[in-house]
Amino acid sequence: MVIFEHKNFLILNKPAGVLVHGILNKDDKSKFGLEPTVVDAILASYPEIREVGDNPTERPGIVHRLDKDTSGVLVVARNQKFYEYLKFLFQTHEVKKTYLALVWGKLSGSGIIDRPIGLKSGSVKRSVHNKNTKMIKEAVTEYQSLKIFQYDAPHSIAREAPHFTLVRVIPKTGRTHQIRVHLASIGHPVVGDKLYGKKNVPFKIERQFLHAESIEFSLEDGQRIKVAADLPEDLKTVILELEKNG
Repeated sequence: MVIFEHKNFLILNKPAGVLVHGILNKDDKSKFGLEPTVVDAILASYPEIREVGDNPTERPGIVHRLDKDTSGVLVVARNQKFYEYLKFLFQTHEVKKTYLALVWGKLSGSGIIDRPIGLKSGSVKRSVHNKNTKMIKEAVTEYQSLKIFQYDAPHSIAREAPHFTLVRVIPKTGRTHQIRVHLASIGHPVVGDKLYGKKNVPFKIERQFLHAESIEFSLEDGQRIKVAADLPEDLKTVILELEKNG
């Protein structure tokens, strides 16, 4: 899981299907869920992280997060001084993160999605529509089309084979579900996204096709750090399937 180790921080390649940190039990707020987390795994080898953060009891060392079903790079602070520095970099948008996503439809060229995101009342879903939403915050996402696929599913009786596009995404802000909400808002939801996407995917995928490809930031001495994580095997298999039947 650890792909880069520094005296002040770790960079992980988070697998899909794993929570970054525990979630409080709604019925008993003194207890966390029993589901294994990234934090649990890291604390076993790096116990110093236990005292780091604004709320180390719940999120030791964690400055930013990835959704449970998103894989890829995640940075964890090893001491409080660097935690504060890294938090400042995120707040001032000086951390560059890139993602790879497979979306429904033909999405050509590049663009910027600049739409505030709010939480839909009585739901965990986010939306770019202001009606019946709260905690509305600025959100900006850049994207660039990498490759368009037309998938001719074996034994399909559909009139027209669906198209899919592999895109590189750079979020300029860090809102919850931002990439997923923004891509869905322009009619190109992430493939496999059970909350914002389409059903009936014509090939096998067990989770959303969203991978945190790289993270880049400057250290206090000015040294620039960039660490990348390869596309995991489950998502590579999807690309191979698209290329095979395209």
